[in-house]
Amino acid sequence: MNSTSLSRAAVIAVALGVSLSATSAFSADYFFRIPHVTSASEPVHEALEHFAKLVTERSDGRIEAEVFAGGQLGTNLEMFEQVDLGAEIIILADPGYLSNFMPDFGVLNGPYLLDTPSDFQKIIESEWYAGMVGQLRDTTNLELLTLNWFFGDRNVISNRPVKTVEDFQALSIRVPPNPMWLATFEALGARGEQIAWAEVYGALASGVVDAAEAPLGSIYGASLQESAKTISMTGHFYSWIGLAMNDELFASMPADLQEVLVTAAVDSGNFMTELVQNKQSEFVKTLEGEGVTFVLDVDRAGMREATIPVYSAFPEWSDGLVDEVGAILAN
Repeated sequence: MNSTSLSRAAVIAVALGVSLSATSAFSADYFFRIPHVTSASEPVHEALEHFAKLVTERSDGRIEAEVFAGGQLGTNLEMFEQVDLGAEIIILADPGYLSNFMPDFGVLNGPYLLDTPSDFQKIIESEWYAGMVGQLRDTTNLELLTLNWFFGDRNVISNRPVKTVEDFQALSIRVPPNPMWLATFEALGARGEQIAWAEVYGALASGVVDAAEAPLGSIYGASLQESAKTISMTGHFYSWIGLAMNDELFASMPADLQEVLVTAAVDSGNFMTELVQNKQSEFVKTLEGEGVTFVLDVDRAGMREATIPVYSAFPEWSDGLVDEVGAILAN
């Protein structure tokens, strides 16, 4: 690492309130921090550790990376702001956050969009997706490395079953600060409450909200089963995430290291997807052992029907977007 890069990295480190690893600072050309707000017990943390290992191995040590769990470096929004400024950070990205920069990404967060998780690969392989990645690069400071990390199917945890649309009526449920999430639960008749993930445990335990929604791994990782004992398998979203970084920083890197980052991101996405799917039954067994009851007879068809109007609630989307994505998924 040259003196200019070292100086820049040191400034960023001070801004983030962390110190540079002496070994990484002097032995690697690039030292990336990879923050996330969930716990170190979740599949996404294991996948990020896998990614960090791959980039170091495949770059022969020219890239090093360290994963920070539990919001140690700040919120998702704060990390996006640091990436925007050019920090050597690789951030988890999902369609919800990306829609803040390009609204059309929001359609990928739509309720009951996919019949099965594997359908998302059709999106990834489409010309539409390639165009979106290019536009994101051209109009923002973000380089989307991949979006093929399956985060899981999101289900409702509360103290009573949620089997039908009627069961959502007047239910207060924690949602991320995401317009799609809010619109979805409004369509179902629930009241979405925007609460930071780190505060969900307390909100559920104290009755500030009646329910929360998340993949099973996140529910267990946040110990939400200590506050509520019923998980209804509504499967309202199949969540896909990926990795992004500053586009100018990416463009400044040698081509071989760019390829290392992209291929390691994609391969780690495949790793996480398999990990999440394999761990599903393990999480069910563990949660049942802690007194959780799973509700399987859920009227997903009724919930899908009730949320159809959500796709008409975003006038900022491009004309024909919903039909275009629907055609991709139908092939």
